[in-house]
Amino acid sequence: MSSVTKALLPAAGLGTRFLPATKASPKEMLPIVDKPMIQYAVEEAEACGINEFVIVTGRHKRSIEDHFDIVYELEEDLKQKGKDKLLEMINRLSHLDFAYIRQGRPLGLGHAILRAKPFVKNEPVAVLLSDDVIDPEESLLKKMISLYEELDCPVVALEEVPRDEIFRYGVIEGIAEGEDTYRITDFVEKPQPEEAPSNLAIIGRYILTPDIFKILENMEPGRGGEYQLTDALKALLKKRSIYGYVFRGKRYDAGDKFGFLKATVDLALKSSNVADKFRDYIIEVAEAIKKEETQRQN
Repeated sequence: MSSVTKALLPAAGLGTRFLPATKASPKEMLPIVDKPMIQYAVEEAEACGINEFVIVTGRHKRSIEDHFDIVYELEEDLKQKGKDKLLEMINRLSHLDFAYIRQGRPLGLGHAILRAKPFVKNEPVAVLLSDDVIDPEESLLKKMISLYEELDCPVVALEEVPRDEIFRYGVIEGIAEGEDTYRITDFVEKPQPEEAPSNLAIIGRYILTPDIFKILENMEPGRGGEYQLTDALKALLKKRSIYGYVFRGKRYDAGDKFGFLKATVDLALKSSNVADKFRDYIIEVAEAIKKEETQRQN
């Protein structure tokens, strides 16, 4: 069994939920406090000992490559001005290796993962969807890698969601095997609440084994004419066991405007640079809103 040393980050989506901000700029580069969204995912994987990254991009995504590259002129300017903390900040990930591949057409998550096959080869890979932002204090990916190493099986991250929101997710049916661990027996892509086999939704973290690529190569497009990863996992389930790990920590759906704002507020309140002033400002705003409501009622 190979250890997990590579991470795959699909980043070729159009980001339509953030238009017009994403008309010419990648959604993945939208800043949450002082880091682009995608950097949170990279740092999460790096904390697990992963140092090789494959990012699947599309048109207008060059800024992602530039962000993780060395900027000699900026570094020299910071050195000359003695801004050592800023220099350390922009170089924190410079020891990591990045490879980039284009997904010419947005044909779904399964297609994006298949595009990375030449880089991943015959080894397991961690897949992180960067618009699912996990609180940096959590250890979701570490626990998933540990479960993979224990079982030698693919692992998907799960989260309990309200039944009336289940139609937004891929959902699993499974058998509980230990605390927060399920042996999956079926996958259902975005079911209606009354048809869902559970309220355990798949969220954007996976440990995939290389046999997923053969299935992706031979499958037909599914819902919306796209190659759905859920469909590929359903086919893989006929050949081997797949497990799910239920995450009970803090996750933000930062691909949604409200989720993005929640992530910004919560992570700002944990930032050593702005937490105190930002907390005072939130209290000030809350008090002003409360006063306004009281005046309106009177």
